[in-house]
Amino acid sequence: MAPQELVAPQPAESEVIIETRGLSRVYPGVNALDNVNYRVYRNKVNVLIGENGAGKSTMMKMLAGVETPSSGQIILDGEAVSLHSTHQAEKLGISIIFQELNLFPNMNVMDNIFMANEFFQKGRINEKYQYALAKSLLERLELDVDPYTPLGELGIGHQQLVEIARALSKDTRVLIMDEPTSALSQSEVKVLFKVIAQLKRRGVTIIYISHRLEELMEIGDNITIFRDGRFISERHVSDASVPWIIEQMVGDKKKHFDYQPAPKGNAVLDVKGLTALHPSGGYKLNDVTFTLSKGEVIGIYGLLGAGRTELFKGLVGLMPCQRGEVHLNGESIGKSRFQQRLKKGLALVPEDRQGEGVVQMMSIQANMTLSDFSLQGFRRAWRWLNPQKEETCVKTMIQQLAIKVSDANLPITSLSGGNQQKVVLGKALMTQPQVVFLDEPTRGIDVGAKTDVYHLIGKMAQQGLAVMFSSSELDEVMALADRILVMADGRITADLPRHAVTREQLIAASTPQD
Repeated sequence: MAPQELVAPQPAESEVIIETRGLSRVYPGVNALDNVNYRVYRNKVNVLIGENGAGKSTMMKMLAGVETPSSGQIILDGEAVSLHSTHQAEKLGISIIFQELNLFPNMNVMDNIFMANEFFQKGRINEKYQYALAKSLLERLELDVDPYTPLGELGIGHQQLVEIARALSKDTRVLIMDEPTSALSQSEVKVLFKVIAQLKRRGVTIIYISHRLEELMEIGDNITIFRDGRFISERHVSDASVPWIIEQMVGDKKKHFDYQPAPKGNAVLDVKGLTALHPSGGYKLNDVTFTLSKGEVIGIYGLLGAGRTELFKGLVGLMPCQRGEVHLNGESIGKSRFQQRLKKGLALVPEDRQGEGVVQMMSIQANMTLSDFSLQGFRRAWRWLNPQKEETCVKTMIQQLAIKVSDANLPITSLSGGNQQKVVLGKALMTQPQVVFLDEPTRGIDVGAKTDVYHLIGKMAQQGLAVMFSSSELDEVMALADRILVMADGRITADLPRHAVTREQLIAASTPQD
C-alpha cells in the first residue's frame, strides 16, 4: 500500500473536532474504506472530494451513525465514540444532509422539517411553534413556500432546500452536506453559500461533498481527497488548484473527453407546438417546436423550472400535453401512452435517479432489465423468462458501461451514485431505443464518471441514435451538444449551433422575461 500523503501541516489537537484512525468498512465483495485516517477541522468548511466509489459517502454515513465501521476508531473532541444510529449522532451534534433526498412527498413541508424531531408542549406537538420556526427557516433559505404545502408539489431543487432546512432545525455542531447543490439553481446555490457562511460564524463545522470543483474552491477552507476507498491527500484550499485536485482524484486513471461529431441522418423526431398547461394557471410547456435528427446530440440549457424535465416527460408520455404534435420517423405518436412510446423507441433517463430511476429493493440485474422485461425482450415464451439471455445481456452492458460491480445480483444500493446512474442508462439502452432523453445525466457524479457518460453519449450518436440531454452546467452543454436549445418559462428561447454559441448568449436566453 502506498504511503498516505499529508500536505497540510500537523494541526494542534484543539483544531480538530473529528478524527478517524484506521477506519475501514467492508461490504460483501467490496472494500469501501481501507484504513482511512481523516481529519475534520473545527469551524471550517472541510471539503471532501473523490470519484464515485472513492468512499466519501461511506465515510459520511459512519460519521452520521448510519453505518458502523468494520474496524478503526472515530474520535470526537478527543474521545472515541461509537455511533450506532443517526439519533445518537444528532445527540452528539452531528447532522447530515444526504445526497439522495430523505423526505416524505405525501407529507407537508413543516412535518418533513421536524420529522422525528418534533417540539412538544404538555404531551402534544406544538404546531404553532413549529410553523413559525419552519417559516423562519424557509425564509432564511429564501424559499417562498408555505410550511403546510405538500412536499410532493415542490420540484427537486425546492425539496433539496427543505432537506437543508430540516438539518438547520437541529442543534448541530457538525453539519455534513453530501452534494447539497446537485439539484439547485444558481440563485439557490448563492443562498446556500450565505447560509454556510452564517453557520461558520455561529461555530458550526461543515463537511462539504461536491463534484463541482469551482464550488469547492469558492467556499472550502481545507480539502481532502479520497480514491478507491483510501485517503490520498489533504491541503488548504488556498494551496490547491483544480489541475492538482483532478490529478489526485484520478491518479494514473486520467480521463479526457474529445468531442467527435457524428454524421447526421434524417429527422427522427419532429415536435410542433407542444403545450402543457399548469393546473394552477400558466404553462409547463408553451408552444415548443424543434426537430432532432439521427446521430444528433441536442443539449437543453435552462434554469430550475424552465421546463426541461416537463419537456422530456411530455415527449415520452409521462405528462399530458393539451396541444401539439409529435412525430417519430414521420408517424404521429401524440396520442400514445408511455408504454407504447417505449416500444416505438423513445427512452428516458430521469433526473431523480432514486425516486424514478431505480427500485432500491431490487438487484442491479433486475433494475437494468426492468424496462426490457416489460417489452418481453427476455421472455422465452409467454410468461416464461429466459434467465441465460438476461444474465448474458446484463454482463455485456456492465462491461460496455464500465460499471464497477463484482456481482450483478447485489442490491442496487450497494453501488455508488455514479455506478447507479450507469445502471439507469443501461436500462434505457436495453430497450434498443431510437431516441434517448437524458435529464441531468451527470447530476451528483464525479469527474471520472462524468467522462464515462460523455463518451457514452458520443458513442450513442456515432451508432445513429438521436440524443437529447439537459444540464445545468454551461461548460457541459457547450462541450457536448451539436445544437443547444435554451428554455425559459416553458418556451424555447434560443436554438444555437455548437460552433456559434457563447456563454453570454446562453445566460441571456435562459433568463425569464417579464
